Amino acid sequence: MKRRSFIASSAIALAACSRDRTIEGGFNGASVERGHLLRRAPAASPPSSTRKVDVLIAGGGIAGLSAARALRLSGIENFVLLDLEDSAGGNSRGGQIAGLACPLGAHYLPVPGDDASEVRDFLAEAGLAKYIAGRWIYDERNLCHSPQERLYFNGQWQEGLLPLQGVGASTLAQYRKFSRRVDDASRTARFHVPLRGVVPASHRALDAVTFSTWLDREGLNDAHLRWYLDYCCRDDYGAGTSIVSAWAGIHYFASRHGFSLPGDQNADRDQVLTWPEGNAWLAKRLADPLGDRIVTGRVVLRIAPLKQSLQVEAYNVATKQIERYEAAQCIAAMPLFITARVLNAPSRALTEAASRMPHAPWGVANIHIEAPLYDKPGAPPSWDNVIYGARGLGYVDAGHQKLNPLPEPTVLTYYRSMGDDPQGRARLLSRDWATWRDEVLDELSDPHPDLSSKALRIDVARWGHAMAVPVPGMRSSAALAALQRPQSDLWRRLHFAHSDLSGYSVFEEAFTHGWRAGNAVKKALA
Repeated sequence: MKRRSFIASSAIALAACSRDRTIEGGFNGASVERGHLLRRAPAASPPSSTRKVDVLIAGGGIAGLSAARALRLSGIENFVLLDLEDSAGGNSRGGQIAGLACPLGAHYLPVPGDDASEVRDFLAEAGLAKYIAGRWIYDERNLCHSPQERLYFNGQWQEGLLPLQGVGASTLAQYRKFSRRVDDASRTARFHVPLRGVVPASHRALDAVTFSTWLDREGLNDAHLRWYLDYCCRDDYGAGTSIVSAWAGIHYFASRHGFSLPGDQNADRDQVLTWPEGNAWLAKRLADPLGDRIVTGRVVLRIAPLKQSLQVEAYNVATKQIERYEAAQCIAAMPLFITARVLNAPSRALTEAASRMPHAPWGVANIHIEAPLYDKPGAPPSWDNVIYGARGLGYVDAGHQKLNPLPEPTVLTYYRSMGDDPQGRARLLSRDWATWRDEVLDELSDPHPDLSSKALRIDVARWGHAMAVPVPGMRSSAALAALQRPQSDLWRRLHFAHSDLSGYSVFEEAFTHGWRAGNAVKKALA
């Protein structure tokens, strides 16, 4: 046995013998109990207070925060934003373990293209982007440092996430065939992020079937290609190719970086912005200027029309009392199924959109490790680390951006989407913490056999309705289109702002819907 192999095998054996330590942990993230208050609303009682505002924003995710920014920039100051959690940000919130920042949900933002000009303007405001000599330049400290991603495949790590190590000529041929199909779809009609305009006929055709049905129809049946495409859909949409539409599957590639093999022309992936705490960095930049206009720990129970305003009632989880607000304008920045539940008279379009839109549950486990892990051969540790064939989506290293060459503790954030499972939400919430711990450790133990000996704590965030799933028909939904136009005279004081309006959940969609709603309110109050 070579000296290097002997040292490595000895380290693994010692790690296996040191599993006696106790790994602490628990649940964090979204409050399940607060969310379920809508199912069993507190008994009606006189409000403890009534407050009049020009604008009330219900929901403090990225859409709500973006709407608040639009109001602030337009000079509207008399507004309040209500959120049921103790901090704003929605599924872009972050946390800490032993002083180390880590994401609780969304963890990166692709560098925006020309279609996402509103997002790009915000990044410039936040000091991340500058327009120099006719092009946008991004702060390299916040761009994901290399190496960006790797895949554990056939017992070793390879650079990139597309399975390549040892695959045959037939697999490579199918990769190239799919690449041509993506290019063909892009030439027929552009794919935009964020979505905009009338849905082209070619997109409607793709939206009519599942991605797996379309792939079968195209003869794209290679197991490695299908695994990769399923992984991409689960990662971006919370469900796999048998659930999401073919439009969504093509949109994943055609709207951004295309689909190319390493070495092909234009094979580089889009650059992404990321931080140890994930997109919580962005949420904080949106929230900080708002000060006490953000009111947390409030569950919106009812939105009802008055003659010249809207009345909103919210439950204060700390005082257990009902608070009332009267607003000239209201922005509903909540998931559509919640908005439909709290509105006194929801429109037919809202009811239809809410009833047809599934949401994927997610589990996010933050693993605090005391030292770098043993690595199987191949590509070096990366920001994004994925295991071929695993139930989860792999993990990102919260310490990757530090570029510290010295061994030190860090947090690995593991993701699992459960939108493929009809009982996914029930399983997400019924599993005890120990079951989550054991499943995560077991899944990551092949590439990292010393993980259980170096893990100090595992905190699990559970998101019962993490993101809308773009199932067939969602992109072409007339109900969603109607919600983005002025409603009946009765509801012209109510505006919708949430990524649900796009039928799938990414930062650019949420931000842009919030920006549009904020500007619609500005016009209404003018």
